[in-house]
Amino acid sequence: MNRREFALGLLAGMAASSASNTQASKAQTVSTTEDGLRPDLTRYSTQELKVGGQTIRVRAYEGLPTVAKPVEPDYQALNLYIPEAYFQGGRIAGFTARTAPIFLPNGVGGYMPAKPGSLVNRMPGPPGEAPAPSASAMALARGFVVAAPGARGRTLQASDGRWTGKAPAAIVDLKAAVRWLRHNADRLPGNVERIVANGTSAGGALSALLGASGNLPDYEADLRALGAAPGRDDVFAVSAFCPITNLAHADEAYEWQFEGLREYRNIAISMLDFRAQRTEMIGQLSDAQLTLSGEMREAFAAYVNGLGLKTPDGGPLTLEPNGQGRLREHIAALLQASAQQAVDGGRDLSDSAWLRVQGGRVQSVDFSAYARTVGRMKAQPAFDGFSLETGENQLFGDARVDKRHFTAYSLRHSTVSGAARADAGTVKSMDAMQQLLDARAKVSPHWRIRHGSLDRDTSLAVPTLLAAAARQRGAAVDLALPWARPHSGDYELDSLFAWAEAAVRQPA
Repeated sequence: MNRREFALGLLAGMAASSASNTQASKAQTVSTTEDGLRPDLTRYSTQELKVGGQTIRVRAYEGLPTVAKPVEPDYQALNLYIPEAYFQGGRIAGFTARTAPIFLPNGVGGYMPAKPGSLVNRMPGPPGEAPAPSASAMALARGFVVAAPGARGRTLQASDGRWTGKAPAAIVDLKAAVRWLRHNADRLPGNVERIVANGTSAGGALSALLGASGNLPDYEADLRALGAAPGRDDVFAVSAFCPITNLAHADEAYEWQFEGLREYRNIAISMLDFRAQRTEMIGQLSDAQLTLSGEMREAFAAYVNGLGLKTPDGGPLTLEPNGQGRLREHIAALLQASAQQAVDGGRDLSDSAWLRVQGGRVQSVDFSAYARTVGRMKAQPAFDGFSLETGENQLFGDARVDKRHFTAYSLRHSTVSGAARADAGTVKSMDAMQQLLDARAKVSPHWRIRHGSLDRDTSLAVPTLLAAAARQRGAAVDLALPWARPHSGDYELDSLFAWAEAAVRQPA
C-alpha cells in the first residue's frame, strides 16, 4: 500500500467513526487545520442526485477556503463533490479513487463575481420532460470528482471603497483553487494530473486562460499575497464554451466579421416587480463609426498576419487588407461542417440564404451573407467602449478606478476626460491568446472549444484563432460551431464528457 492509498483508507475510517457528524442534510462549515489550507475532512454533508435513472451518493465539502488570506471569502472558496463509491474502494466507469479525473467548472459570466457552484439541476426542459442534469451532476455520474471554485469579479468593492475584483483577480482565484487541489492531493480522491476546466462566455475565457497560462510566474506575486498554496496551477484539459477572450483585438475582429453593417440589435435586461424584463434595443452606426470600423478591419488583418498561425492542414492562417483570405475561408468551412451535420440530422436548411445545399450536401457558404443574416449585436466598438460603458472596461479598472480602457485605439478616441488605460501586463493576464504565445507557459494538451453559429457576442474569429494558437503549442484541439446555437454553454453534455473521458485516459 503506497502513501496515498494509506491516506485514503485512513480518511474513510475517520469518516466512518464520525457518522453522526457527516450525514447532515445541509453542508456544514468546514474548519481548517493549522496551515489554513488543509480542511477538516471529517465534516461534510451527504447528497443524493439522480442522473439518467441512476442515484448517486456524494460527499459534499462546501465552502472550502482556497487561500489563507482571502480578500472576498465568499468567492475565494471551493465546493468539492466526491462520489461515495470512492471512499468504499469502488469504481465508476473504470475510475478509482486514485484515477478519477477532476471536473473544474467555474460559474463566471460577464466577468462578474461567481460563488462556488453547487449540485443543482439546470432550468426545466420542454413540458413533460425532466430537468436536464447540470454538467457537474453529469460529471459525477461519469466518475469525475467535481471541484467547483468561486472567483472574484469586476463589481466587488470593499467597505473602504477599494475595488477588489478587477483583473486579474478572477484568474488568480481559479489558479489558487487548482493549487489547493494539489496541496490536498494526498488526502482526497481525485487525480490532480487530470483536471478538466470548464466555463462559458467569460467563464469560457477563464477556462481557456487556465489552460494557456499554466505555472506562469506572472501571477506569483498575487497568489503569494493571498496565501495561495505553493506549487503548480496547470490543468490537463480545457472545455471552453463561447470564450469572450482576446480582448485586446476583439473589437477589430468584430468589425471584420460585421463589415459594413449599420444596424445592431441587442437585448436590454431590467427587473420589474422581481421579474426580468427583456427589451430589444435597436441602434445605427453613424458614418463616422463606419469609417472607424474600416480602420479596425485593416488593423485586424495586420494582427492576424503577424501571428504566424496555421490552419489544421498546415496552410497559413492569414487575411488580405480587404478582409478576404484563409482565415475567412477556414471559418466558412467550419460553418459548412456545422450546417452539414444539421442536414445529416434531418434539418431542412433550404431557407438559409447564405448556404448552397444540393442533394443533401452543403456545397458552399457565403460568409458576408451569413454575417448579415445573424446580424450585428453590439455597437462600435464592441468591447472597449469610447465612453467606458462596457463590462470589459469595468474589468480592467484597478483598486481605485472603476473603469479603464484596455486598447490604445479606444483610449485615443475616448470621450471620457482623464480616462486611463490598463497596463499591458494586466491585459495580458486576462488573455488566453497572449499567454498561448508565451513559451514559458505549460499549455493544456487537450482543448474543446464550442461557439454557436448564431452567437454574436464576439466574432467567430476569436475562438478560431484561439484554437489555432493552442494547436500551434502542440495541443489536440476540437473546435466546432454548433448549428443554430446562440451564446450559451453546457449543452450536448454526452458529447462533452465523451471527449473528456477520452482525453483523461490518454497519457500526458
